[in-house]
Amino acid sequence: MSILDPLQFPAGPDDRVSFHRTELAPILSLYGRMVAAGEWRDYGISALRDMAVVSVFRRTAENPIYRIEKRPKLRLKQGQYAVVGMDGQTLKRGNDLTAVLRVLERKLIRSVD
Repeated sequence: MSILDPLQFPAGPDDRVSFHRTELAPILSLYGRMVAAGEWRDYGISALRDMAVVSVFRRTAENPIYRIEKRPKLRLKQGQYAVVGMDGQTLKRGNDLTAVLRVLERKLIRSVD
C-alpha cells in the first residue's frame, strides 16, 4: 500500500499540465516588476494532473496572495488562464495570458503626489 495518492501525484511527467517557456516569460516579467515595487517576495510553481499553478506570496510563510492557473480543459469554455485572489475569487479568466495578467499589472500603477 502506497502513502501517495495517485489522484494527487500523476504516474509520469507526461500526465502533468505545465507552463511553457513562452507562458512563463510574461509571468516572471510581472513577478520581477512586483518584487522591484516591494509588493511580492516569493513564488512557487506546481504542475498537477489537470492544472498548472504559479502561486505568488507577499511573505514566504504566508498563504499565496494570487494564483495564476492554467487549465487546458477550459480553453474552449471560459478560457484556460485565470488569476485567483487570496479568497478564492477569480479576478480574471481568458485564453490570452497577457490580457489575464493585466488585472495584476493595475496594482503597479500608483498615483504620484
